[in-house]
Amino acid sequence: MKQTVTLKKNFEFRRAYGKGKSFQAPALVLYVIKNRAGICRVGITTSKKIGNAVERNRCRRVIRAAYRTLQPKINGNYDFVFVARGKTKYIKSTDLEKTMADLFLQAGVISL
Repeated sequence: MKQTVTLKKNFEFRRAYGKGKSFQAPALVLYVIKNRAGICRVGITTSKKIGNAVERNRCRRVIRAAYRTLQPKINGNYDFVFVARGKTKYIKSTDLEKTMADLFLQAGVISL
């Protein structure tokens, strides 16, 4: 299993937003940019538009669970930023996993 580190600094998120490629789905937005760190790094953003703290934390948990199942299929070293949307709080991790796999395929990060 590959090691995953989380993005924490504001400049890391801004780098992904500014220079990375974005891919949209109704429940999720994905920003992808290659890195030289030798590992995949993940950042998750949920705004207050999603709902209260309980709903935002659930969205983060669902996104992390979906990412964990797809992580072994990822080829290369990337920084990923996932942005939760309004529909994310109504979706289960198995459904979000399918959506995330489609976004990863569009990005060329995984190959089936």
